[in-house]
Amino acid sequence: MSEPVVLREDEGRVAILTIHRPDKLNALNQQVRDEMLEHLDAIQQDDGVGVVVVTGAGEKSFVAGADISEFEGRAPFDQRDAMRFPRIFDVMASFPKPVIAMINGFCLGGGCEMSMSCDMRIASDNARFGQPEIKLGLIPGGGGTQRLPRLVGMGNAMRLILTGDMIDAQEAKEIGLVDQVVPQAELREKTLELASKIASMSPLTVRIGKEVLRASERMSVAEGILYERDLFCLCFSTEDKAEGVDAFLNKRKAEWTGR
Repeated sequence: MSEPVVLREDEGRVAILTIHRPDKLNALNQQVRDEMLEHLDAIQQDDGVGVVVVTGAGEKSFVAGADISEFEGRAPFDQRDAMRFPRIFDVMASFPKPVIAMINGFCLGGGCEMSMSCDMRIASDNARFGQPEIKLGLIPGGGGTQRLPRLVGMGNAMRLILTGDMIDAQEAKEIGLVDQVVPQAELREKTLELASKIASMSPLTVRIGKEVLRASERMSVAEGILYERDLFCLCFSTEDKAEGVDAFLNKRKAEWTGR
């Protein structure tokens, strides 16, 4: 059997998934995709995990893109079969628990698309971003043409996808591709600090909050406000709402049950 290429470690209520192909700059191959799906399926069923962090092994690369060696000689229908559902990008984007990308080094092609599938992105100051598929005679195939303009605007998305240029972490933050940039030495600490804070909240309410926020990507403002209202009212049926209000009024720490 081959060695695993996605490693899981848990810190409190945070599960950290590390893509471990450092000799290939953590490039995505079919084994990575399959193991990521297996881990996420297990985490979805694990009530002890509230937040997922995704990263790449080492300081050189988060994910440097797809493993191009898998493309050689493929016919269109072979590639279509390789891109069969469920796809890791879409599973991550719709995952019920928050997913944070902890980005170190190269975040290119499929790696950039994977980071965009996450709910939040924290990058080290050595991170580099780009969609270089055009240099291979290709376009992004992991949702990049759809998610990138929603994050950075159409002009910046056109520039990155049609030139294949890389940008540094600071520019990525300025255009909205990442949420925070931190020194390389502090990347893990800062990411886990955020993840642990979210994981300390009511898991039920976090799930509902994420669902409403993601709905804003497909709904009009008017539709979204009605959906928000309905789920806000639904929270009043939960034990965690009663616990949170009682804890606030009595100046004590809430003890969440996730119900």
